[in-house]
Amino acid sequence: MPLRRGPGDPSFSAEGGVWFAANTPCGAGTVHIRHVGGEVLAEAWGEGGQWLLDGLPALLGADDPVDEFVAHHPVIAESRRRRPGLRLGSTGRVWDLLFASVLEQKVTGVEAFRTWRELGRRFGENAPGPKPLKVPPTPQRLLGLHDWEWHQCGLDGARRRTLVKAAQVAHRLEKAAEMRSRELLEKVPGIGVWTSAEVAQRSWGDPDAVSVGDYHVAKNVTWALTGTPGDDDAMMELLAPYQPQRHRAVRYLLAAGLTRPRRAPRFSPRDYRAF
Repeated sequence: MPLRRGPGDPSFSAEGGVWFAANTPCGAGTVHIRHVGGEVLAEAWGEGGQWLLDGLPALLGADDPVDEFVAHHPVIAESRRRRPGLRLGSTGRVWDLLFASVLEQKVTGVEAFRTWRELGRRFGENAPGPKPLKVPPTPQRLLGLHDWEWHQCGLDGARRRTLVKAAQVAHRLEKAAEMRSRELLEKVPGIGVWTSAEVAQRSWGDPDAVSVGDYHVAKNVTWALTGTPGDDDAMMELLAPYQPQRHRAVRYLLAAGLTRPRRAPRFSPRDYRAF
């Protein structure tokens, strides 16, 4: 699930459908989505509830140009054939996604998810509605945190500085979704091509935003298509025929579970709370 940030995500639940809490231009909101008898049913709560309901078709991929995609590799063609309903959804929001993506910079998933969980539980407001969720902390809330509060949640100085800089201009960065502009996000010091791609994939369903610089993606894509793990340059060369839908090609490979065998030791998660 592209919107879920690890186990224990305080803003997300898959119990009885999909629940998630979010910041919207109208305020905090919670939406509950269910698939019943071939229909999608949704309810929402809070000041941002109607905004979330209005954006539901886009979230489910109604605006996704999937029919324009042409599979050039048999393995991608087969994955697409098996998953005709796979769509790239868009939330229309930037801040919640940017916040989570910065936390995932250059650390293991375990570290990033733990910090997201801690910050959300401690500093996110209670989500509206019947589900006990937390709305991700707003930019204003993060700007009010003390150094020791960041530290208790396990965040190092580099990611903290990036988050603070992003929070200071968050109202401007929301325009990136409307403009479909990764370049606008990358104007913030500390936000590069990987982070902007992670946001673009989810915020406006960018079908060409490949997560260049990711520790796993390039190795998995090149292994799936050639049988040999490669680097970002090798991945982008293989994906060149898919432009402007290179990210969609990657999604088909990942959805098929085509990841390289892992034989090397895993990285040990660091806990900055102990530093």
